[in-house]
Amino acid sequence: MECPANTSSLLETRHLKKYFKVKGGLLHAVDDVNIAIPHNRTLGVVGESGCGKSTLGRTIIRLLDATDGQVLFNGEDILKYGRRKMKAMRRKMQIIFQDPYSSINPRMSVAEIIAEFMIVHNTCSSRTAAFQRAAELMDTVGLARRYANVYPHELDGGRRQRIGIARALSLDPQFIVCDEPVSALDVSIQAQILNLLMDIQEDRGLTYMFITHDLSVVKHISDEIIVMYLGQCVEQAASDELFENPMHPYTKALLSAIPEPDISMRTKEIKIIKGEITSPINPQPGCRFAARCEYAMDICREQTPPLLSPWDLRQEIEKPGGKHFVACHLYTGNGHSE
Repeated sequence: MECPANTSSLLETRHLKKYFKVKGGLLHAVDDVNIAIPHNRTLGVVGESGCGKSTLGRTIIRLLDATDGQVLFNGEDILKYGRRKMKAMRRKMQIIFQDPYSSINPRMSVAEIIAEFMIVHNTCSSRTAAFQRAAELMDTVGLARRYANVYPHELDGGRRQRIGIARALSLDPQFIVCDEPVSALDVSIQAQILNLLMDIQEDRGLTYMFITHDLSVVKHISDEIIVMYLGQCVEQAASDELFENPMHPYTKALLSAIPEPDISMRTKEIKIIKGEITSPINPQPGCRFAARCEYAMDICREQTPPLLSPWDLRQEIEKPGGKHFVACHLYTGNGHSE
C-alpha cells in the first residue's frame, strides 16, 4: 500500500510491519502501513479491538521492535538508532497509555511520578528543580498542587490520567501517541481530558497520534483519520471528509453504529457486519474484509487492494477538501463503484 511522502511531516512511516510469532505462524498485527503526520496536527487511528492500532503506536515509538519498514522522525529513520541515540530520542516522543492506573507506579507519589523522567534524563539541574517543574506541570494539566504527595490509588480516573499527561509532557516532547487516553473514563471526564489535550497542543505546538475505537471522540480531536482493519489501513482522509463521504464498506458500517442523540434518527439504518473475521495469522492475498463484506467479488479474495485515491484513478481534478484514500476493489477499476 502506497501513500505519498510528505516533506512537511514530523513523523512518517513507510511500509511499517510488526509481526508476532505465534503457534501456527506469524500474526500480522501491523502490515505495510504508510502514514504521514504534519507538524502540529493530529492523526486519528480508529478500528475495532484487535485491528493493530495500539501496536502501530507502540511500534512507531519503539516500545515494540518493528519487523520491517521505516519510521522517519524529522526525516531520520529512528529504527536504525542504537540504544544511546534512541534514549535521547525518547525526549521527543512520548505516550499516554489507556489505563492511567496500571501505567504508573503505585508506590510513587504524584510529584515523584511526574518528576521521574526528568531525573532519569537529567533535564533539570537538580532533584529540587525537577520537583518544581513537576509542580508547574500539575498546574498545566489542571491537577491541584495539594495532590503532590498523594498516591495514585487515592485519586479518581480523571486525575490519574492527568498525571499520565503531565508525565508525558515532562520532557517537552514534539510527538505524543495518545493510546485510547479517554476510553476508561466517564463521558463528562472524557470531554475535559480531550479539551485539555487540544489546549496543550495549541499552546506547545505538539503533534499527536490519537488512537481510539470511539468515532465520536476521534472526530472531535483529529485533523485526519485512518481506519485500520486487521493490521492494514483501509481508508484515510481528512476528518470531515471521512464522516461526510465514507467509502470503504467497513468505514460505512462503523459510522452507521454511532449512537445518535436525536429521536428523529430512530429509523437510521445500521449496517450490521456479518460473517467470520479472517485470521491475521499468515493471511492469504486478498482483502481481509472480504469474508464480511456484502459487496465482495472474486477479485477481493484473490488480490489485496492498494490504498489509492479514486479520483486520481478516474483522472479527475483533486476532490475539494483534500485527498481521500481507500483500499477497496470497488474503486480500483477492477470492480465497480456503488
